[in-house]
Amino acid sequence: MSSPLLFIIACLIWGSTFWAITLQLGDVAPAVSVVYRFGLASATLFAWCALRGDTLRLPWRAQKWMLLQGLASFALSYVCTYSSEQYLVSALVSVLFALMVFWTPLLNRIAFGTPITWSTCCAAFVAICGIVLLFYQSIGAALHDILGGGKGHFLLGFILALVATISSTAGNALVMKVREHSGNVMLTMAWTMLWGTLMVAAWAIATGQSWQLPTRPSYWMGLVYLAIFGSVIAFSAYFTLIARIGTQKTVYIGVVTPVISVLLSVQFEHYRPAPIEWVGMLLCLSSVAWALTSGARKTAAVASISTTSSAKAT
Repeated sequence: MSSPLLFIIACLIWGSTFWAITLQLGDVAPAVSVVYRFGLASATLFAWCALRGDTLRLPWRAQKWMLLQGLASFALSYVCTYSSEQYLVSALVSVLFALMVFWTPLLNRIAFGTPITWSTCCAAFVAICGIVLLFYQSIGAALHDILGGGKGHFLLGFILALVATISSTAGNALVMKVREHSGNVMLTMAWTMLWGTLMVAAWAIATGQSWQLPTRPSYWMGLVYLAIFGSVIAFSAYFTLIARIGTQKTVYIGVVTPVISVLLSVQFEHYRPAPIEWVGMLLCLSSVAWALTSGARKTAAVASISTTSSAKAT
């Protein structure tokens, strides 16, 4: 399959998953829905690997990194995402996920001391301005609700979504550690999703959450779509693109998916952003594109310098 087609597939699927999550809300606790989704996705991946004749066992030195990635990428991140969408329109959650472009260099700075470029700092400032414009009216209303004795659910959803983006960023950082021990992407995805599923299941049992099976057809359609398309096919396309065209180009998926998600929210969730919210979204997504473009230019420049130096040495 060609790289442009893989890119389009990943964008369309992930752009629609934020809305598809809303199909699973209401009847079942968010954590239980996460267990159903990634339990099915993990089983599908293990079955696929078994049909290919892969050895399903991996050594503990690899499992410990997959356990950590499962905690970050498929447990904490998705429980917070599902929970946040109980209070926020799915489009707003998807826009917040675009901020992972900025969490990544910040995490690298904290963990590895990697310098943050001036262009990234400027783009991050623009993104913060966009987020302020996008959310300040709703957050202000939530704070007023809290002061009046209410629960301020919108603010809770906003915080949960931010935690989800940070957790996903940490999970992405662990991918390289997993790849050091196994290059079988499908198998490592299966194990990582399984670890995340088991941890969420243990937490759901410990907190006494109900494991009822919903009867709505839309719930089951959403579950199958999220597990097979959103979790298996999209991640497979994503990792294949990274191998083919590199991370700098692949991460542009993070700019396209919120646009698709906003359009779906307008159509199916009756989301009607105010003009100032449109401006906020535009600023946020433009800053993400700016950060990615400047990063790609820097990578190309470094590669060019390296090539020139090699040629001179020769």
